[in-house]
Amino acid sequence: MHDSTPKSPLEQLRPVLNLLADGEVHSGESLGAALGVSRAAVWKQLQKLERYGLALESVKGRGYRLPGGLNLLSSEAITAGLAPASRDLLRQLILCDEVDSTNAQLLARLERGCGHGVAMFAERQTAGRGRRGRNWISPFGGGINLSVGWQFSGGVQLLEGLSLAVGVALARALAEFEVPDVRLKWPNDVWCRGRKLAGVLLELSGDLTDRCAVVVGIGLNVGLRGESPAAIDQPWIDLHSVRPGIDRNRLAAAMLNQLLPLLQAYPERGFGAYREAWLALDQFAGRPVRLQSATREWCGTAAGVDRSGALILDMDGEQRLFHGGEVSLREVS
Repeated sequence: MHDSTPKSPLEQLRPVLNLLADGEVHSGESLGAALGVSRAAVWKQLQKLERYGLALESVKGRGYRLPGGLNLLSSEAITAGLAPASRDLLRQLILCDEVDSTNAQLLARLERGCGHGVAMFAERQTAGRGRRGRNWISPFGGGINLSVGWQFSGGVQLLEGLSLAVGVALARALAEFEVPDVRLKWPNDVWCRGRKLAGVLLELSGDLTDRCAVVVGIGLNVGLRGESPAAIDQPWIDLHSVRPGIDRNRLAAAMLNQLLPLLQAYPERGFGAYREAWLALDQFAGRPVRLQSATREWCGTAAGVDRSGALILDMDGEQRLFHGGEVSLREVS
């Protein structure tokens, strides 16, 4: 089911994008005929595409193309890839070409009482959010930007370790496409070949001691291009560089097939059901690491996580527990 919010300037360009998505050369005349507009109007639309990092190529005497094409998201294709159980759990699927932040949009819906079981994808975010106030870079069509809203009864303590469990779910979705060398970095990153492939951001609303809601936000790099990668402040990797050709709609469906049942059963199962799987994928197991907060740092050896998802840090034979919050982890080189 599509949302009925007003179209953004980018969404107004979707008809011409659909035509150019095949990566083939299209003449201005053929584009105009397909869109029912003049060649001059087509040219104006094509010029606007470059504002969004879409490198349009002009082929002299023939027309225009988007090199490599675009694997655009489709609500119909995503829905077709859902398992029956996931389809039953999904109340609404929203697909946006452009939005400020999928997390922000779903938080607002949850506060209005209409965000439970809603999944929102966006081709581009203008104010994507990462952990600890960072921006999440999301060029048009360059990744999968997904937020899922879910309501729980029983308080926030039921959600301990959820960001780690979501990491396991993402790793399982990627395994369906034989993505190599996927690992997990505490508390909320998916790594591949020693670099960041995806991040998870959980945001809560409601009564944290009784009925509360969570937005599970995921940003996954599929094919970053143009100037966008230069704005990322840490080592990163995308799927195109390790497993090119993965269909984004199939991957989006696989992610929902893992996430929706996880959210449904999490109050009963908890992180304990995912701990062994997380430990098997721990990027920093047994390695010297440094934990940093805004004012302090601790050094030791990463010794896995406990049943609540807290990091176990071995400091000279003494084991200390650290919860996510405002703490970041780095390997000591």
